Amino acid sequence: MKKFTWGHGVALALGIFICFILITIFFGAKILFPNGADNSELVTESYYEDELAYQKVIDAKNNADNLKVKPFFAQLPYGIRIVFPKEIIDANSKIEYYLYRTNDKTQDKSQKINLDNNNSFLIPKTELISGSYTLKVKWKKSDKDYQVDYDVIWK
Repeated sequence: MKKFTWGHGVALALGIFICFILITIFFGAKILFPNGADNSELVTESYYEDELAYQKVIDAKNNADNLKVKPFFAQLPYGIRIVFPKEIIDANSKIEYYLYRTNDKTQDKSQKINLDNNNSFLIPKTELISGSYTLKVKWKKSDKDYQVDYDVIWK
């Protein structure tokens, strides 16, 4: 019978380490990050072109950050309602929204809309499936652009 020496211990530790590295390489993404390894897609098809024009987005977000009141959204049983305070829009305001599905670009929605009598609009539940979305609301008032972004989890 052989004795277990320090050399055997080093070889065993090295073998276990190599097995760990191989398992991590071949199976690690699904095991270690089960949600992150799923289908993650670019937000838009024209990602690089959009990146070049991003200064306009930064300016629009800064304009919205400087407002005392901002649009807000509410998740209701029949959809997502976005409400605009009267102070931040006028009759000539142009409003649009983009609803990006985090893991499935086929579920993305965008639309230019008109507000109802309550200065709000609705994204009906028939256009939504359970999961995570990024809601971008953009509007223009007096030739000045505004944008607010919200993370939405529809259940």
